[in-house]
Amino acid sequence: MQNIEKTFWTMMNIKFNTPYISGKELYYIAQAVMGGYSAGDGPFGKRCEERLNQLMHIKNSVLLTTSCTSAMEIAALDLNLSSQDEFILPSYTFVSTANAFCLRGAKPIFADIDPLTLNIDLDHVDSLVTSATKALVPVHYAGISCNMDRLMSIGQLANIPIVEDAAQAIGSSYNGQPLGTFGDYAAFSFHETKNIICGEGGALVCKSQKHKEASEVIREKGTNRAQFFRGQVDKYTWTSIGSSYVLSDLSAAFLFAQLENFEEIQQRRMAVYNYYAEHLAILEEKGLAKLPHIPDYNCHNGHIFYLLLEDLDTRQRLISFLKDKGIMSVFHYVPLHSSPMGESFGYKKGMLPITEKVSDTLLRLPLCSAYDEEVAQLVSGSILEFFGINKSA
Repeated sequence: MQNIEKTFWTMMNIKFNTPYISGKELYYIAQAVMGGYSAGDGPFGKRCEERLNQLMHIKNSVLLTTSCTSAMEIAALDLNLSSQDEFILPSYTFVSTANAFCLRGAKPIFADIDPLTLNIDLDHVDSLVTSATKALVPVHYAGISCNMDRLMSIGQLANIPIVEDAAQAIGSSYNGQPLGTFGDYAAFSFHETKNIICGEGGALVCKSQKHKEASEVIREKGTNRAQFFRGQVDKYTWTSIGSSYVLSDLSAAFLFAQLENFEEIQQRRMAVYNYYAEHLAILEEKGLAKLPHIPDYNCHNGHIFYLLLEDLDTRQRLISFLKDKGIMSVFHYVPLHSSPMGESFGYKKGMLPITEKVSDTLLRLPLCSAYDEEVAQLVSGSILEFFGINKSA
């Protein structure tokens, strides 16, 4: 099998992402089927929540959800936002970060990003806070965070809840504390492009038990069904607004196999990331591209390896060059503030210059736990070839 994979990669047909099967995924799915329970909040779901609590050094704070999007929506519902409210977020993010709160009628206030970390610019955040601000929503881009001490200080000073978009951040930390354990809420993703996967899936972390209990009801279609199954009430009924956000136990079975092998998955991924970092450093030395910047306060999870190129044209030419060699590379977010929806809130292109520059010049390289250093060698060698750099020099 290994020889077949090497031949495949040598032929230069490298996808951007290939889902990695770590061990017992199919076996556990079969167990769930044969056990006669495939709906949500089943045995594997509980095991996943326990494992996630362990990984983040927290107790009884995790709820599995159908996606990171649904986790964010639960947080927005629990915050009871209205059309009079605003929330601050980076424009450089996925649409779900905004949609979760816009669905409650709240208005997005877009902040620019830091040119080094690509995380939300805290100076800009500080200038945007008003009496209408009801949530601060940092995005831990590439598993790297902003200065969480300062963000928490901004939130505490104005009594504003913090909702961490930790979709990309499982296994990452800030000054030794796991990301996703700082805010009032945090949302994680287990989409197939993430480090830990189950196709589609997510998790919500709630700092307080009060928020967790309320979120549990929202997640169960607005009912106290979970309390009923714990024997806390003699019947369950509709108690609040909610929706169907509980992850199937079939998906949880797949996820548990991944979580069992979390350390191995991370080691494989970091090996590829570190190869890129070492062998592409010459691009930064020669002023041809910028590589990811990891602040001293962050221990990251290797979720994304990107290049920040000189301009849009260079990025497009490099994408085409790699494609001709059978290597798929991709850009990332189109800024939300310059989208049609962003314009409907009064934004337009030119208002957040760093975000727009990054959006035009960032290129993501193939990176997943299914690949090894041989793949990284082929990709990085092709990039150096594009720039006319002798690999053996």
